[in-house]
Amino acid sequence: MSTHKAAGKASQHVSPEGKRLGAKVSSGQKVSAGQVLIRQRGTKFAGGAGVKVARDHTLFAALGGVVKFGTKLGKKVVSVVS
Repeated sequence: MSTHKAAGKASQHVSPEGKRLGAKVSSGQKVSAGQVLIRQRGTKFAGGAGVKVARDHTLFAALGGVVKFGTKLGKKVVSVVS
């Protein structure tokens, strides 16, 4: 019997860890200023009123209020309404 595992293709095939992207809040939910709303790669969602965009395209609340999802000119938009 072997005392060491073979270093074949199966043992080299490791998936990278997930980046935990996506929506962190839902529509109608109360948020506070600075809270992350959506983590994304690129601007799949645009920031509306009361929302700012970080340098990695993360959307976060600029002020406290209630989250509202909608569309504007065919683009998905996230807003925070106080």
